[in-house]
Amino acid sequence: MSYQKPRTQHDYKDLAWSLLPLVLICLVIAGIASQCSFSAKGPTQGQIPHFDVKAALTDDARLMSFPIRLPVLPDSGPDKWTPNSGSHDVLTGTGGGNASTVGYITPQGTYMQLTQSSASVDALAKKYAANLTATGTEQRGNQRWSVFTEPGSEPAWIADFGDARVLIKGAGNGPAFNTLATAVAQAQPLPRS
Repeated sequence: MSYQKPRTQHDYKDLAWSLLPLVLICLVIAGIASQCSFSAKGPTQGQIPHFDVKAALTDDARLMSFPIRLPVLPDSGPDKWTPNSGSHDVLTGTGGGNASTVGYITPQGTYMQLTQSSASVDALAKKYAANLTATGTEQRGNQRWSVFTEPGSEPAWIADFGDARVLIKGAGNGPAFNTLATAVAQAQPLPRS
């Protein structure tokens, strides 16, 4: 005679007891692989990857068919902007072109994207601000920026520099957008050779 309960008498307690060994095995494997950690005070800021933005944009200036600008941002102290990433992209379709993107971590710990491109303003908006609506403009120095926003989404600013288009986008606050827009507008194109 079998000592097991009939299937009709199984309940959630039996289910929990049968899953417990599986959960424990998963935790042991994750611990051995060093893929999880515990912090009683919540998540902590990880180390920001090192990225040489000057070298990357200098190379892009030699390789791309449009001028590339290197914005001068605070690189020390409490107002430090930390470059952390870079990439290239090709925008296809009407008004498309090449794009150079670098990313920064602001002093507040938010991410800001700087994309410079030979593509048109419309092509940049379609690629990087597709779900956003043009809501106005901002003037920074001699440069006018088209502002794209949508509640619950990161805003984007796009400017036409004549020889190139520039997009800034990210989770930064108003002063972060102002700082990056002003720095880009003040930057001269890097040498092409």
